[in-house]
Amino acid sequence: MSQNNKKSPNQQEKNESIEDNFNKYTSDKKMISPQDSKEIERNIKETKKELEKLKSFILKKYSFTEAIGILPPKSLKMFIDEELGDSISEEKMKKLQKKTHLCIIIPDEKEKEMSKIKQEIIKKIEKSNQEIWIYVKTPSEIWEIGLDSKFDLLEAIGMSFPLYDKGILQVLRVSSIHKSLVLQKFEKYVVSYVVAGSLVRGDALKTSDADAFIIINDTDVKKMSRLELKERLRGIIYQYVSEAHAIAGAKKNLLHVQIYLLTDFWESVKDAHPVIFTFIRDGVPLYDRGTFMPWKVLLKMGKLKPSPESIDMFMSIGDKTIKRAKSGLMDILIRELYPGVITPSQALLMLYGRPPPTPQQTVKEMKEIFVNKEKMLEPKYLKILEEVVKKFKESEHEKLKEIKGQKIDNLINDAEDYLNRLKDLRKQIEKRAEEKTIEEINKTVFDLLKAITGKKSQASSISEFEKMVKKGKFTTQHLKIIRNISDAKKESKKGKSNLHKIDKIRKSSTTLINDLIEYSQRKDLIPLEKSRMILKYFENGKEKNAEIILCENKIFLFKQGKILKIEDNIKNSTMEEVSNEMRKQKSKKEIKIDSNSLELLKKELGEFEILI
Repeated sequence: MSQNNKKSPNQQEKNESIEDNFNKYTSDKKMISPQDSKEIERNIKETKKELEKLKSFILKKYSFTEAIGILPPKSLKMFIDEELGDSISEEKMKKLQKKTHLCIIIPDEKEKEMSKIKQEIIKKIEKSNQEIWIYVKTPSEIWEIGLDSKFDLLEAIGMSFPLYDKGILQVLRVSSIHKSLVLQKFEKYVVSYVVAGSLVRGDALKTSDADAFIIINDTDVKKMSRLELKERLRGIIYQYVSEAHAIAGAKKNLLHVQIYLLTDFWESVKDAHPVIFTFIRDGVPLYDRGTFMPWKVLLKMGKLKPSPESIDMFMSIGDKTIKRAKSGLMDILIRELYPGVITPSQALLMLYGRPPPTPQQTVKEMKEIFVNKEKMLEPKYLKILEEVVKKFKESEHEKLKEIKGQKIDNLINDAEDYLNRLKDLRKQIEKRAEEKTIEEINKTVFDLLKAITGKKSQASSISEFEKMVKKGKFTTQHLKIIRNISDAKKESKKGKSNLHKIDKIRKSSTTLINDLIEYSQRKDLIPLEKSRMILKYFENGKEKNAEIILCENKIFLFKQGKILKIEDNIKNSTMEEVSNEMRKQKSKKEIKIDSNSLELLKKELGEFEILI
């Protein structure tokens, strides 16, 4: 392969970017006609290398460039006629239409340099011997096309294939597609489709979007109400917004649509509504049936003037604003400040262990518990709470109908101090709760240890427990948890408790306590199991079982759902009496049964056997 045919990685990347853009621009979105799509694709394939070079040249030399786009072939005759006039020969027209036509948009402030910029770009094109024709325009010139009602030209610029775009082509493209969708469905109702906003005014940023205003003719609606017409059209028109973005390949929401009925719009013009005046002043029509432009001309001539009634209406807004502002200050007190101090106070009372208090009880309990009893909260903070509650009560009973801004500021500042103090109070409460938790865990565990080991002190209980671990009755993990509990108790007394450590101990102690209880219960059941016996006897020729529990001086017989007590004779008994005797029996090491009891059992059951 010759050196001239080789492509650098950068050049290859740039060529691919053009192809990728083209595929994204034309892939089953029907943004342009199939014929135009094929024509643009052919032109790009033939000139992509030179187009990339030309684009790089323009952007490097004129970094302020707003956009560079390839105009749709179908629109070229309109642009040639617009620039060269109708006198151009048919032969020259055909020759020009075979070229690739670029629309280059530069900022309005560079308008004086336009001629020079155009000449330098043309020289660059001539050196490359490429069939490229250029139009250099400013945004103002583009919007002027719309003001001249040359809507097809404006739409063609929007539908051009972007080689480079800071946003103007994409916004215009989305607007044009949306307009086409709306007109295709509702053309007989649409009076004007107008774009406005920062992009049209010329003060747009890279992230700017566009506002579109659609005016609907409701003057000849007969089969439905005007509002029903507006609502029906609104839903479909808004749906078309998302469709237009999808078709244009826009990554973000660029178009915001407002819909007006023609009669309502006239009413707003008559009342000199500021939004409508701004819309008329800045708007550029993408479609108009001779309605919008007369408004724009009348506004420029100073013929659109507000009525006395509208002046009165707008003047009254000031008074209403003051009333709303005063009402807003009261709302801050009632809806924000009051719950803002009451709710956290209730939370801390619950953290302390009290049931959720009512708002009326909260101030009283905060004083009784944290100020008087625990001495954890300074009285000055209680006064802040009392003041906010007092003002709320006064407003609730209509004793306070207005509050000054300065007073609200003071209350807000005081409330902020109060809430910051509550955060510290929470830490204090949690610290006490931690100490209480470790104290309870320590008592529960060592009470169980004392019962199991028979030792009184913690040290001796731990020492005895170590022996049980060595015998395999408990694990080393059990011993580790016990030591951690003992250490945490000592640290807590020194004021060095650790929240993370205590929480870990609390979780691990649950398993330890369950295991200690289970061991203690097994230990208690050993002597009791020795006192239980199963008896086999026969009744009406059928084998049956009964159970006896041997206690001191008495035997309990469980037979066919009955509980019988055998002493000197046989009597009915209860489970409560059995439980009481079994608790006494735990300390007895020997179990006895006398001959008299055996005779009474034989009398009750007949011949029987003891199953061991």
